[in-house]
Amino acid sequence: MRKNRYTETERMAIVGEQAKGKSVEEICRNYQISPATFYKWKQALATQADDTKRRLYELEQENKRLKKMYAELSIDHEILQEGYDYLKKWQAIDEKKS
Repeated sequence: MRKNRYTETERMAIVGEQAKGKSVEEICRNYQISPATFYKWKQALATQADDTKRRLYELEQENKRLKKMYAELSIDHEILQEGYDYLKKWQAIDEKKS
């Protein structure tokens, strides 16, 4: 199996050079890669960015859902705690009357 000549960060830097204004042909010549390889790397980085955005969106949605669940549970807990406090007061009053 052939070892990759460029690491992921190097690939990102090479693809980023196009945004700086260099032509694909010039980049390919400098790094001795084919234009097909360059465009394959560019597509892979775009897909990776989309996956990251999708995962971030999913995590944000899950975070909202969990915050809502926590808020509802804390309200339920507070209501039950108030009811328990009233019950203790009524039991104390009943004991005094007995």
